Amino acid sequence: MNKILIVDDEAQMRKLVKLYLLQEGYHVEEAEDGQEAIDMLRKDDYDLMILDVMMPMMDGWETIQHVRKMSDLPIIMLTAKGAVQDKVTGLSTGADDYLVKPFDEAELLVRVKALLRRTGHSNSGENILKYQGMVIDLIAREAMYEGLSIILTQTEFDILAALIEHRGKVLSREQLVDMIWGIEFMGEDRTVDSHIKNLREKLQKAGVDKSIVKTVWGIGYKME
Repeated sequence: MNKILIVDDEAQMRKLVKLYLLQEGYHVEEAEDGQEAIDMLRKDDYDLMILDVMMPMMDGWETIQHVRKMSDLPIIMLTAKGAVQDKVTGLSTGADDYLVKPFDEAELLVRVKALLRRTGHSNSGENILKYQGMVIDLIAREAMYEGLSIILTQTEFDILAALIEHRGKVLSREQLVDMIWGIEFMGEDRTVDSHIKNLREKLQKAGVDKSIVKTVWGIGYKME
């Protein structure tokens, strides 16, 4: 079970985020400011931190600087600002991802799960995904359909795994970019479209109905 630390000076926000995470089976602990979070990190190990930016005494940016002297703990920043400069600031201080307030439950959980997996901290046990005759081995990084290999690039494999893992949910291009490339990606999110096109062609070549990857116009993609 992954252990997550929520750091936010607003009790209601901590309560809301904790509720979402508990429903997914995560172990969750709280800190109401940066200093308390640092003290907790000195005493215990965590798999991920969700950190608010605007806090009194010690803001999120300063907290990250202290944390990075101690560990490489994956950190998702919570910010009310979505400007490019905030993303640049996050990168320069050591954040792994950021989430703009207000956010919805699905987006939070997608980002948490993606960051845990991307940084090698996930221990969910979900190493094999099965869908419509396909078997996706996340450890061996192999995709098969009815016993035969589907030859995919690393990016195509990651996109397929993300869509299957979150089947039934629409993943925006931005969410897919964050899940596959991470916060450091500075290109266009439309690059996802070309990878989806190639993925569909390879699925069809392997005998899979390529239409299982649905386009949700103006938003992104999903698996039914």
